[in-house]
Amino acid sequence: MTVEIKADLARIIEKKTGQNAFLCYQCIRCTSGCPLTDFFDYTPNEIMRLVQIGDEETVLNAKTPWLCAACLTCSTRCPQGLDIARIMEALTQVALERGIKPKVPEVALFNKVFLADANIFGRVYELGLMGSMNVLNTVRTMEPKRMLADMDLGLEMFKRAKIPVIPGFVRTRLDKVEVRHPTERQVGYFPGCSLHAMAREFDLSFKAVAEVLDVEPVEPEGWTCCGSSPAHHVDHYLGVRSPMLNLALIEKSGFHEVVAPCAACFNRFRTALHEIREDDALRSRVDNDLGYRYQDKVDVRSISEWLANEIGVEAVKAKVTKPLQGLKVVSYYGCLLTRPPHITGHPNHEYPMDLDLVCGALGAESLDWDDKTICCGGSLAVPAKEVMLKLSQDIVEQAQAVGADAIVVACPLCQSNLDGRQIQMTTLERRTPIIYVTQLMALAFGLGEKGTVFKRNVVDPRPLLQEKGLL
Repeated sequence: MTVEIKADLARIIEKKTGQNAFLCYQCIRCTSGCPLTDFFDYTPNEIMRLVQIGDEETVLNAKTPWLCAACLTCSTRCPQGLDIARIMEALTQVALERGIKPKVPEVALFNKVFLADANIFGRVYELGLMGSMNVLNTVRTMEPKRMLADMDLGLEMFKRAKIPVIPGFVRTRLDKVEVRHPTERQVGYFPGCSLHAMAREFDLSFKAVAEVLDVEPVEPEGWTCCGSSPAHHVDHYLGVRSPMLNLALIEKSGFHEVVAPCAACFNRFRTALHEIREDDALRSRVDNDLGYRYQDKVDVRSISEWLANEIGVEAVKAKVTKPLQGLKVVSYYGCLLTRPPHITGHPNHEYPMDLDLVCGALGAESLDWDDKTICCGGSLAVPAKEVMLKLSQDIVEQAQAVGADAIVVACPLCQSNLDGRQIQMTTLERRTPIIYVTQLMALAFGLGEKGTVFKRNVVDPRPLLQEKGLL
């Protein structure tokens, strides 16, 4: 049988991404490390081979690029330095440009609704997003049951005041920015959409412990959505422009450092900075579009790295009034706090220790485990729930298997998937509290319910902590 190799698609991919698919020599490291392989119709290395031989019919009609969670494991581990996650995004974009219907329509719909939501309100309105998805999926499939999708989770979130009913309207006005002169104790603070909504406990506990640490977090007025995963999945330029707009706002406000508690915001900021540093034409386009020449003066920090290194483990330990002795935890970093290292700058991207060190300083016992950076399913939680549930349940079960009382996190999406979704994990033997690192710090600092805000967690950690004598 003769196989005709065509380079047309590979050239299109290279033009869109700068990635030469022919560098792939089928080592299969991308497939070996991919947490979603069981859900794909073609493995990542098979997708790369299909691109190489130019089998456009097969690859542009595959489910794999649509189900890619952009956890960046493949891009991080590729010995040829190929950004395979970026190639997956480009394939979905090419398919849409050619009028090929998405093979996982729920994902395409989610991206569209998310971006429309962010464009209308400036920040994501989670109630509107979930409601729109249910209505549109019901109309699309003519299945009335979709109208009630995630109703059980929605009720739990309403009970804990995790979903604002009324949206806000925000617009970034760079021409109206008031320049600040930050004091030594002030730091730029970009909470991201989730920390003003479903992850409000993260925001409140962060501000509570910051006060104890003599730090004043300052939000830039008028910040907007960073675009998260949908932006760069749909349009590479949008995925750069959205975070750069906020970085320009932060820089123009006078801050040279910003802490981004949301892992997605942190990663999108760092990625956008990497992109404009590597591409002068892109930098010029962004500057012209924003009407502001970015000076590249802002240092973007994740909360885990900031706590462990900028504040310092010893400084955290010095503020502890109620050591968390007897509490066994595992630290879960997820995908985006450490990967890929050339963007995040993390020195131990495969086995980070920042959160572990902070937990140890609080008096808790931080256990070793294998799932520190395994993907929880990310934004697939809404459009591909069955995928997320399997990945997240595996993580919870692994934490239980090593003897952890709780899982400590520093990402609102990870917390939502591991915490709230446990009520939908029907085969899970028992529930495990998923606690933000700042909530755990507030507990050890003796800040009470006002600082810990445990009442907002779906899996309430208070019974466990009372049993341990920590409440």
